Amino acid sequence: MNITMLYSKLHRATVTEANLNYVGSITIDQELLDAAHMRVGQKIEIVNINNGERFATYIIAGERGKKEMCLNGAAARKVHVGDKIIIIAYASMTEEEAESYEPKIVILNDDNTIAQQYRGLQ
Repeated sequence: MNITMLYSKLHRATVTEANLNYVGSITIDQELLDAAHMRVGQKIEIVNINNGERFATYIIAGERGKKEMCLNGAAARKVHVGDKIIIIAYASMTEEEAESYEPKIVILNDDNTIAQQYRGLQ
């Protein structure tokens, strides 16, 4: 049997852009994707801390070092520039894998630079 578990998350990211006219997804700085072990095309869930919205989309890589966090397409209606969001990736694991897996947590500063990184839940 497989169980869906937290794989990684980017915590308290700041929305830098909301582009209604782009074809779906979220654009995330490649440096942040690497830090959180997230992949282009991966399904993720987004939680908007400011308004409580919770929705799913997929990842597009942004320019490394730009600190971009841009919601595209219909998802752009769920946020405003400056909102704080949590980006959550899940993975399907066997029960044995889930017993020992420690998710990668990346906490961000207001400017989307990395404030802290660790493994596991605290």
